[in-house]
Amino acid sequence: MNPFRLAPLALALALATLLGACTTAQEPASRSVTIERTTYGIAHITAPDYEGIAYGVAYAYAQDNICQSAEHLLTVRGERSMFLGAQAMGDLGLNRLPNAQIDLFVRAHMDDAALARAAAATSEEVKASLRGYIAGYNRYLQDTGPAGLPEACRNKPWVRPMTPSDAARGTELSMIQVGYGALAGALLATAPPAPGTPTGEAPVPLEQAVAEIARQSPTANPEGAELGSNGWAFGRNATPDGRGLVLGNPHFPWTGTNRFWEMHLTIPGKLDVMGVTIGPGSFVVIGFNKDVAWTHTVSTGKRFTLYELKLDPADPTVYLVDGQRRKMTTKTVVLPAMDGAAPVQKTFYGTEWGPVVGLPRAGLGWTATTAYAVRDANTQNTRSAQSWMQMAVARNVGELRAAMGNQGIPWVNTIAADREGNALYADLSVVPDVSAEMLKSCAPSPRAAALLNAAGLAVLDGSRSACAWPRDAAAAMPGVTPPQRMPVVVTPDWVQNSNDSFWLANPRIAPPPGISPLVGFVGTPQRLRTRSGIQEIEARLAGTDGLPGNRMGAAELRSVIFRDRNQAGMLVMDDLAAACSANATALTSDQALGCRVLAAWDRTSNSASKGAPLFREFWRKARNVPQVWRVPFDPARPVATPAGLDMATPATRDAVFKALGEAVGIVRTAGFAADVPLGQVQARMVRGQKIAIHGGDEFEGVLNMVQTQGQSLIDPKGYNVNFGSSYMQVVGFDERGPVAQAILTYGQSSDPASPYAYDQLPLFAAKQWHPLPFHRADIEAQRVGAPLRLVY
Repeated sequence: MNPFRLAPLALALALATLLGACTTAQEPASRSVTIERTTYGIAHITAPDYEGIAYGVAYAYAQDNICQSAEHLLTVRGERSMFLGAQAMGDLGLNRLPNAQIDLFVRAHMDDAALARAAAATSEEVKASLRGYIAGYNRYLQDTGPAGLPEACRNKPWVRPMTPSDAARGTELSMIQVGYGALAGALLATAPPAPGTPTGEAPVPLEQAVAEIARQSPTANPEGAELGSNGWAFGRNATPDGRGLVLGNPHFPWTGTNRFWEMHLTIPGKLDVMGVTIGPGSFVVIGFNKDVAWTHTVSTGKRFTLYELKLDPADPTVYLVDGQRRKMTTKTVVLPAMDGAAPVQKTFYGTEWGPVVGLPRAGLGWTATTAYAVRDANTQNTRSAQSWMQMAVARNVGELRAAMGNQGIPWVNTIAADREGNALYADLSVVPDVSAEMLKSCAPSPRAAALLNAAGLAVLDGSRSACAWPRDAAAAMPGVTPPQRMPVVVTPDWVQNSNDSFWLANPRIAPPPGISPLVGFVGTPQRLRTRSGIQEIEARLAGTDGLPGNRMGAAELRSVIFRDRNQAGMLVMDDLAAACSANATALTSDQALGCRVLAAWDRTSNSASKGAPLFREFWRKARNVPQVWRVPFDPARPVATPAGLDMATPATRDAVFKALGEAVGIVRTAGFAADVPLGQVQARMVRGQKIAIHGGDEFEGVLNMVQTQGQSLIDPKGYNVNFGSSYMQVVGFDERGPVAQAILTYGQSSDPASPYAYDQLPLFAAKQWHPLPFHRADIEAQRVGAPLRLVY
């Protein structure tokens, strides 16, 4: 039977059977959902209930992203190898792994029965939304047929209808992508030591351990994190009209299922919310309604801890807890043989603390006496849907905060403001309930314990049952830090976050006391983006940034975020220029050329900025020079320090000049002049037009962050931007409700042939913003094509 050609009644019956306990009796197919499109293909979906809303979202999202969604379902099913080849690469969260490894991890981790039980505990509205999304996706497949799909998945056997277990698995992968998902490689590489191997392992230098942990965990390295964002909110004391104002600037992938998609959802009299979902989801995760606007930034909170296991020397698969022997469990996963090749299989080992992992290059390998297990607090987190559903109808930041009280928000901060002029910063994400005192009392071996401060990796003693995560009755689930002990700031002034901890949400407001280090550190060096953001905000409110007045209005906010000031350049160029002049006769020709180019550079990452690529390649190297800063970090001056280049120290000076000369060579080898403008090498072709892309890399501290993931240096094609500023929104309020302008850099569609693929990139390149049509009159004015009405 062709799965696309199921009759509507047969499809409904099949879905009802699959949904089991989550399905209620279906009403006759008399309800309908309306999908309207406005400029840039933004979807406006109106339905009488949450089931209809989700039905329409799924259908409209599939219109733009069906091949991406269908491939993602291959991932959650653990079937990539079967259809796309075992050695081909695929995405697992933010990791790129061979398909066989992705399939092994997914099949080992997923427990459909446990996920179904967790889903059964959700609200009736969440269950209705799940039903609607599955039915809407499958309706699109039915209406379109295999031959009507885009080229990437046309007539492919792997495009099949969605099931409830697919949807549950997709949610699970999203929840664990900065926990188990980030450690997938460490799970896959783990095996017990062979008999006769040494009982210990050679000591690993701390610097090597930190680098390896940063490579495994995308949020571990403060100067090069892959997940990032800027979120700013201003209250009545900071805005010209006394109403709230929000900037949302998430930095996420431009490809794959972590792409954002714009939508406006309306249930008359009940729901009216606009913004974006991420990947195949039916809830607005960043957006606004008539009273409140919000955004998210990835928080510093830890989602997992490792447990150091003490093993039985006679059997490395037996570990000791309180002196009692515990045998590890095993699960062997076998992938179907392909093209006559031998089956791929892997045995995974489990403990009461979680699965066994191995990071031998970080000194956390499996030896005859020691092993490590990981526990992720976000597994089976089905609460997020309810959180975002309640946030969508909040009337102020207080209600928004209450909506997050069920601790469904998995790994992000929330920054928000309301029409009454209140600003909110809250990290109400899911963090293990491990206090500073517990980190001391449950410390593992000194080498493993040192990784907390050095790399932000918490390792606990797994040989004592007392080191299990505590169970606070106020928490939404056992082992999680309850909301009352998470950092929240509500103020009429302003708050910000650029992926550092809660410490400097507003430097003039004392941080909440007693917060666990697993939520975030206090008194530590901050990202360059954090420092740049605070400086921009404070200069604006002091009236010293060159713009009129001393308040942050929407126009000023849109201008500030697109200044593209290069924070690293601002911090080091004065010292570099002075050293260039003082040492002119000792420089090589390439070093002297680098000095001349950077002396003329405007210290921004604007498209027209000559020398910006050279500075990027220089700072990529120079930032790693030992003791490179002239002014070290001072916790009393965290926004101003560290700063300057220590060019008075000969070893540092020589290393910095060496990096400069090498950077000139790197740019020349790629085929460009040392003073090439950024827009010439950082661009994308869109329907035959070369679009210059402004913005800088994470380590440069440019607020408008764009990155080239998987590319370590400039090459003959320049910089292939595939990550960074994605959905950008500036939202304020007037008498009618929200006043929002936004950009979705890569557009609504992941299909290159779609007119909505990268159609907003020219808008981004020109630093222009699109007014979002929230009110009915604005929707009518911007509507593109005829509305689509679907009966469900």
